[in-house]
Amino acid sequence: MGHLTQRDLNASRERLRDQVAHALRAALISGELRPGVVYSAPTLAEDFGISATPVREAMLDLAREGLVEPVRNKGFRVTEVDERDLDQYNEIRALIEIPTVGKVTRLAAREDLEALRPVAEDIVRAARAHDLIGYLEADRLFHLTLLGLAGNERLVETVGDLRKRSRLYGLTALDESGNLLPSAEEHLELLDLMLAGDAAGAEACMTRHLGHVRSLWAKDDGPS
Repeated sequence: MGHLTQRDLNASRERLRDQVAHALRAALISGELRPGVVYSAPTLAEDFGISATPVREAMLDLAREGLVEPVRNKGFRVTEVDERDLDQYNEIRALIEIPTVGKVTRLAAREDLEALRPVAEDIVRAARAHDLIGYLEADRLFHLTLLGLAGNERLVETVGDLRKRSRLYGLTALDESGNLLPSAEEHLELLDLMLAGDAAGAEACMTRHLGHVRSLWAKDDGPS
């Protein structure tokens, strides 16, 4: 398999299980953990320099998110996502996020929207720096915080789950092709439209943004 990139796991800051899960997601993003391949908890634990128990627990967390699946007496297989999966995830996101953006544009306080500007700028900054983990974290924070302004916690949970199942795949190739930065900059465009009170324009921008993301996935052949 090759050793995972060294990551600082400090149990005094947060639960080791959560840190391991975060590190494993990062390895999925970078392509260190490859779709279709089975990984054992003891082998991964050896790479991390910790016991197998928190790794196994973290992998079970990822299994509940649909990112891996248990393989009896062997470990966990990284879930493969095909074009049909991505189309379905994106269709559900569009049904939820596009009208919600319009609703938030009409109802949210200006200061709540303006508070998202530093996060949108962080997305662009991370894309320019080729910081894929930073990009995903800022992108997730922006979208879920924005949706949260609609006041529906279950809606936010649903979109968060869809994002976990889809956005981990293909980012490295998108970054290398130069397509990540334009997608990042759309967050600032969306925010400006919402601050201007242009609900129709914001919905159109969100429609384009989701379509842009899906088209970028389609250009990716997956990790080589």
